[in-house]
Amino acid sequence: MSTGEDKRRDGDAPPAHAQLIEMASAYWISKVVYAAAKLRLADHLAAGPRSATELADRTSTHAPSLHRLMRTLASLGVLTERDAQRFALTPLGEALKANALGSAHASVLTLGSPIFVSAFERIMHSLATGETGFQAAMGMPIFNYLAQHPEEAALFSETMVGFHGAEPPAVAAAYDFSVFETVVDVGGATGNMLAAILVRHAGPRGVLFDLPHVVSGAPSLLRERGVENRVTIEAGDFFKGVPAGGDAYLLSHVIHDWNEEQCLTILGHCRKAMKPDGRLLIVEMVLPAGDTPHPGKLLDMVMLIVPGGQERTEAEYTLLLAKAGFRVTRVVPTESAVSVVEAVPA
Repeated sequence: MSTGEDKRRDGDAPPAHAQLIEMASAYWISKVVYAAAKLRLADHLAAGPRSATELADRTSTHAPSLHRLMRTLASLGVLTERDAQRFALTPLGEALKANALGSAHASVLTLGSPIFVSAFERIMHSLATGETGFQAAMGMPIFNYLAQHPEEAALFSETMVGFHGAEPPAVAAAYDFSVFETVVDVGGATGNMLAAILVRHAGPRGVLFDLPHVVSGAPSLLRERGVENRVTIEAGDFFKGVPAGGDAYLLSHVIHDWNEEQCLTILGHCRKAMKPDGRLLIVEMVLPAGDTPHPGKLLDMVMLIVPGGQERTEAEYTLLLAKAGFRVTRVVPTESAVSVVEAVPA
């Protein structure tokens, strides 16, 4: 006979087999939401409710099939069905508009895109060889691919802003950047993290450093955040060198993208460029030990399959940084999923 506690536990979650089947079918939802983003349904519905028949020509779709998609999206809370089979946006659906705050539209288009899906379809290749599924699928590393496809690169940059959206203000609040005169953001993309730091801390100036096609989108973002006059943009390749003379060298979601040899090259350039009393600041999802759930543990699989890097524990960062000639001084948690790993030249 079951106790009340047993019944409560049984009611809290489906049986184990059902949970596993739900995990296996999760990509169904991903592709449904991707289709909505690809068809720009949220933008088509911005002016008010519409039926699939009214939207079929605009979206180049088969009206009965589009209706079935919209009905499914309504069951997921993205849309809501009104009279006469017309659908309207919910607050969740509003966030899928192309220019909505949070960059969900770009993020869905990137994460659900054929290139990312194709990479994950090669997960067994990655597990067998340690090589990326992305290169197996596309014939080149992801950052080479993005350099050759500027539209997808722009979407990818916007995706990083959306995916890591809560992190920049959390990092700026958790760590005292006011002690620095110059913060060099190495691999800083369009400057989202650097802008948050400079908005929060009035004293420092910033140097934004990344590849030419990546930093091309930075001026508009920095201008929008009101910090363009405090940032110098420098284009370059961190595998060849980084700007010299900074007080702090910031690597936000850079180290996790690369294998150990490549990480040591990047870190070596930072150590050579920084002042003797400078600090290295690595912003990443530092993995907790054991079975503790953490979003970085799933992201670690993305790193394996897509760029070929990895997420690390504090002990693993300590070991990596020691090899590069640094000593970890502390790990500063933030209100988001990332921490700031602070290190100084050893």
